[in-house]
Amino acid sequence: MTTREDIEDMIQRVALHDRAAFEALYSATSAKLFGIILRVLKDRAASEDVLQEVYLRLWQGGAETFSSGKASPISWLATIARNRAIDRLRRIKPSRQLDDVPEMVEPGPGPEASAVASSERARIDACLDELNPNRAAAVRGAYLDGDTYADLAGRFDVPLNTMRTWLRRSLMSLKDCMTR
Repeated sequence: MTTREDIEDMIQRVALHDRAAFEALYSATSAKLFGIILRVLKDRAASEDVLQEVYLRLWQGGAETFSSGKASPISWLATIARNRAIDRLRRIKPSRQLDDVPEMVEPGPGPEASAVASSERARIDACLDELNPNRAAAVRGAYLDGDTYADLAGRFDVPLNTMRTWLRRSLMSLKDCMTR
């Protein structure tokens, strides 16, 4: 499990352009940061772009601005990711020039598409309910909330490899359930 001190050390080494530290930092934090960005943007492709911008900025000198005594390193990274996502939202949001001009709204999914999506969601929920509650919570954390394997292993107090096994087996069970 990656500790606060490990992440602080990685950030300090990234400031010195240590490639191994950069790779380790990305592996340890990218899933969590991606989850944060995705919650703000609600667009996977844009979120991937912003995540890349965050790590590029760290590599190009942003890591030098980290002060180890002021904030936790993951909170500092999360703030950077959130702010970059909000900046992206502001850039892509159309500004209204005239208040009396109605804003064009894209039509949402039609009744048929909504019914299909609702049915699929119900099937997924039913399959998740078939799993052990801890396994279902871990799957939701990893694939819906963007939690890292290390975060989940810590939350459920199991070794990291056990968490990976839980998730792999749970996904296989979900796949079997969805094909029935």
